[in-house]
Amino acid sequence: MVSGPEAAPASVDPREIDQFERLGADWWRPDGPMGALHKFNPVRVRWMRDRISARFGTENAANPIQVLSGLTILDIGCGGGILSEPLARLGARVTGIDPAPGNVEIAKAHARETGLEIDYRAVTAESLAASGAQFDVVCAMEVIEHVVDPARFIATAGSLVKPGGLLFAATLNRTLKSFALAIVGAEYVLRWVAKGTHQWEKFITPKELEDWIFDAGLDVTERTGVIYNPLRGDWRESRDMDVNYMMMAERPGEYRHAGPT
Repeated sequence: MVSGPEAAPASVDPREIDQFERLGADWWRPDGPMGALHKFNPVRVRWMRDRISARFGTENAANPIQVLSGLTILDIGCGGGILSEPLARLGARVTGIDPAPGNVEIAKAHARETGLEIDYRAVTAESLAASGAQFDVVCAMEVIEHVVDPARFIATAGSLVKPGGLLFAATLNRTLKSFALAIVGAEYVLRWVAKGTHQWEKFITPKELEDWIFDAGLDVTERTGVIYNPLRGDWRESRDMDVNYMMMAERPGEYRHAGPT
C-alpha cells in the first residue's frame, strides 16, 4: 500500500482524523469530550490483561503489577494514549500509532509527564504493516467504526499479529438499540460525546467482524458485550452485545517471543 502524500491508505478517513485531532489536551480531561472513554477504559484493560496474561503465561509473573512484562503490544488509533498508558504500566512494551500528528504529540507529552516510555508514531497501520513489523498483541479498540474500509483495515491489523499472537477489537453493533443508546442517548441526550462522533451506518455487527477476522487468517476465541451501569456509573462485561462489544482472536502458529520485527 502507498502511504504519505502520494495517496491516503484505505483505512484513513480525513474527516474522522480532523474530528479527533481537534480534541487536543481534552483527550485527558475525565470530564471532557472523552469522558465516556475514560469510564470505559478500566473494563477493557481488565478484559485484555486477563486474557493476554493467560495466553502468554505471564499471570504468575514475579511482579503481578507488571503482569504483561516483556510483551510487545501495538495500539492502533491510540489517540491521546488513554489505552496505551495502562498497558505500559502493566509492563508491556507499547507502540501507539495514530495518523493524526496532533494526537501523537498529546500522547507523547502526557507519557513524559507520567514517566512512561511508549513508542508513539504518527503513522498508519498500513505503513507499519508494509515495514514487516509484527507484535505479540495488536489492539484495534473503538477505531474500526471510524475507518473507510473496515474489512481491509482488519486484514491489515491481522497482518501485524505474530504467529500465536492475539488481536483485540472493540466496536459498536449496528442495531436499533445501539442507535437509541449510542447515537441519540450518548450524543444528543446525555452529551457524553460530541454530536456526529459516530455514524450508525458505520457500526459493525459481530458477524461481520468475525468474518473479516477469519478472512485475515485469525480465529475468534472470545467475545463479550459491555454495558453501562447508570447506578454505579461504570461499565461491566455482559452477554448483551447489542451495543458495545469486544472480541479476541488468535493467529495460528507457534508463538516465539522475540520482540517486534
